[in-house]
This record gives sequence, C-alpha cells and structure tokens, in this order.
Amino acid sequence: MLLPLLLAFLPASVPASAALPAPFQDPAPTADERPEVKTQLETLATHIKAKGEKDPEAIGVIDGLVTEFAQSGPKDRAAIVKALEACFSAKRTKDLEEGIPDDRLYNAAAVALGTMGPESVKPLSALIGDKAHKKNLRLQQNLALSLGRTKSPDGMKVLLGLMKHKDAPMQAAGAEALANYAEIALDTRKAIFEELLKTLMDQYAKKEANVTDQEAQERWNVISGPIMQTLQKLSGFAETDPPKWQAWWNDNKKKDWNKAG
Repeated sequence: MLLPLLLAFLPASVPASAALPAPFQDPAPTADERPEVKTQLETLATHIKAKGEKDPEAIGVIDGLVTEFAQSGPKDRAAIVKALEACFSAKRTKDLEEGIPDDRLYNAAAVALGTMGPESVKPLSALIGDKAHKKNLRLQQNLALSLGRTKSPDGMKVLLGLMKHKDAPMQAAGAEALANYAEIALDTRKAIFEELLKTLMDQYAKKEANVTDQEAQERWNVISGPIMQTLQKLSGFAETDPPKWQAWWNDNKKKDWNKAG
C-alpha cells in the first residue's frame, strides 16, 4: 500500500521509476593489465639500462608507479613490484661524488616498495642484508623502514632480527620500523616490546659498566632514542629513563594496555 501512495504524490514530470531504489550492483572490478602500466614499466626498464644517466627520469617513473599501484589489479601490482625489485640488479659503478655512491635509483625503489605491501614484503625482506647492497647502510635503513610500513607479520619477524645486527644504525632502523605495529594484537605488541626492551637494557648495562667504552656509548646514542620512541608507541607509556622502562614492564606486562588509565 505504501508504494502506490508514494507514487501518487510524485509530480507528473517525474517518472514512477525514479521513486524506486536502484538495484544493488557489484562494484566494477579493478582494471588490470592496463596498457598505461605496461608503457610505464617498459619506460622504466629502458631508463634503468642507461647506466645511471637516466636515473632521474627513472625515479620520475617510479613515482608514477606508486600512484598506479594503488589503482591496479593483482597482475599489474605484481608486475610493478617485480620491476622495482629489478632496479636493485642494475649496476651503478660511478660515484655521484668521490666517496658518495650513486644509489639514487635503489633508494627511490626502496621507498616506493614501502607503499606496496603485502606484495613487496618478500623482496624487501630479501634485500635486507643482500650481498650486493649490504654495505650501503643508508639503503639498508631505507629498506628496513619500508618493510615496517607494510605492517606485515612476516616483515615484523625480519625487523625483530635486526635487534641483533652488528651495526647500530640497522638496530635503530629496525626499532623505528617496528613502531608501525602499534595497532596490532596486544600479545604481539607485548612480544615486540619485550624484545626491544631487552635490547635497550642490554646496551644500557654495557655503557654503564664502562663509561670509557666508546663503542658502547656510541651504540647507545644511536639506538636508545628510536627504541624508546617505539616502546612509547607500543605501550602508550612515556619515559626516558631505561630502569623506569624496565620497572613499568615488570608492573604492566600482564595488564591490558588497551584500557584507558
């Protein structure tokens, strides 16, 4: 009865069909194997082969592919990630300046891959510690930070492994990257927290035991800030004194951190 009444009040110029709700339609599938993506991938491959002379142009294409990735179907996404992974196989033998390697292409690809999870998790994980690039600490740090941005459980395991890295900058990058996991399940957050706290307190003990140990002091200066910042993001508790962090953990490790107060 209600529908005839509604139709009776419609102006004569409005068709009756306009009063009816539109039938539900499935959203259009994301376009895949698009020609514009193919063209950009081919252009990137051509630039990469130019031995560094076209790297600024290649980086411009990479920026465009970041935008395309978000609009792509699974086949295009896989192709984009594969193309960016291929950037790391390109050899760059000439330094930008004396002692400064030409790693522009690598770093651009590393940062871009951080926006392309979960498809990029496997290549990012493999590139951390990769023989061809492991001596480039700046690049390795960018790879770690990008892996964290994917928020992948598999990536989390790799980043936790960096807490035992021989180089302090990599420990710091791993700690900073783990801040991306501040909204995961509480048990997992606590596991990350505990591992970071252990790293923090171990290094604190070393630098306190021998104030003349320059290596211990320098490592502490590099890793302590990123670790404590991530501890704060994981727990919601703010502190700068390491023993107080340990005391807080002892008092709160079994509590529900998600409850206010």
